[in-house]
Amino acid sequence: MDETTRAREVRAPEVVPFGWEPTRSIAPDVSDAEARFRFPAADDPTPGNRRLLTMSIYALFLGLGGVGIGVRGMVSQIGGGVPVWYTGVLALLGLVSVALAVGGYLSIHRRTLPWVLLLGAAVPLIADIMLAVAY
Repeated sequence: MDETTRAREVRAPEVVPFGWEPTRSIAPDVSDAEARFRFPAADDPTPGNRRLLTMSIYALFLGLGGVGIGVRGMVSQIGGGVPVWYTGVLALLGLVSVALAVGGYLSIHRRTLPWVLLLGAAVPLIADIMLAVAY
């Protein structure tokens, strides 16, 4: 076969490689150390205990707030009197909050990015709280 008819091999870049898998280079000038979001590799230094504990406690409060809002939303939905869009918006804001918190944990080896993402996860949760209080 000549070059024009042979199927080209297309390799997708590794967005979030696992630590036990061999990593491929995304581009010649981008290294794994520069990746924003990735699972920690086996040879990565462990994050400090204080940092991990602080992030975990903060995520605990985010999670408890989310569960409380979920229960409040379910009670409101069962009791009736809420608009049709209420449950969907409540769930969407909760999912955005969870996605930002997960991003914070995936970027734990960065200096400030995890804190920005975890603080950003509180914004949709606060909007959820305000929506739940309104109904």
